[in-house]
Amino acid sequence: MSYVTQSQTNITVGLQYRGILEVLSPSVPITGSCCVFLFINGLMLHILRSKPVFRETACYILLYNLLFADTVQMLLSQLLYLLSVCRITLTYPVCGFLIMIATVTTGISPLTLVVMSLERYVAVCYPLRHAAIITIRNTALAIIIVWAISSLNVFIRVILLLTFPFEDLESLQMKDTCSPTPLLLNPISDHYDKAYTCVLFVSAAVAVTCSYIGVTIAARSASTDKASAHKARNTLLLHLIQLGLSLSSTIHGPLAAVSSKVLDRITYLRILNILYVFMMLLPRCLSPLIYGIRDQTIRTMLMYHLCCRAIKQ
Repeated sequence: MSYVTQSQTNITVGLQYRGILEVLSPSVPITGSCCVFLFINGLMLHILRSKPVFRETACYILLYNLLFADTVQMLLSQLLYLLSVCRITLTYPVCGFLIMIATVTTGISPLTLVVMSLERYVAVCYPLRHAAIITIRNTALAIIIVWAISSLNVFIRVILLLTFPFEDLESLQMKDTCSPTPLLLNPISDHYDKAYTCVLFVSAAVAVTCSYIGVTIAARSASTDKASAHKARNTLLLHLIQLGLSLSSTIHGPLAAVSSKVLDRITYLRILNILYVFMMLLPRCLSPLIYGIRDQTIRTMLMYHLCCRAIKQ
């Protein structure tokens, strides 16, 4: 009898060990890939601050702001992903702090894309007034407004969160892993989150689309630089694609929450890995590829640094 019991115990331990390996194995390449993309983003941020031409040109300043927000978002997403895989729970205050920072940076991306689209629209449709309208001061003001809008959204979320009676909870320790969904503790917070996300991305999509249409119409004018208009139109199209990718990150949390309720843990973690890669990691790591590699000046410096300065500038 003891031999049978020991055999059953060994089988159970073996299954548990196999389950742990199935859970942790995908996280290793995902984390490694994230570290590579974080390195590239950090290198891009360094490049965009290394020369006066980058620090004194509006489009590069806006690109720096976009990359900075995406890098912080990627870093926080990876941290939350590892906490979820390792089944580490946090307290509501700690989780709330991390989610609020992530929420600020999440809203920065679509708003910055709107400003970048308007800058390209002015450059093509009003080339003679571009230097007067798109100044360093106005660009800095636009970035401040972008951060203020995103921060105001977080401030409202905090107010709604504080209306929840936390004193009725047995403990501030969360039962689930840290994510935006468990922090929607009352229906008002949930409704506000959906309304803000809808208004933000619909408004951003309308602004980018209108800029694209305006540039397309201007490209047909005989007085417009055809090459410049064509390049601006392609850039705006990439802005629209990037906006769609940013939108995908907002539905990651709800999909993960639904999956956790209907699937077993192993299957849920497999789905979580797929959702994380395609909805959280991929949109954030494409920014340097979309905007950096297309630019000849940035591409030359990026290759210069990645190849350990083997390629001469």
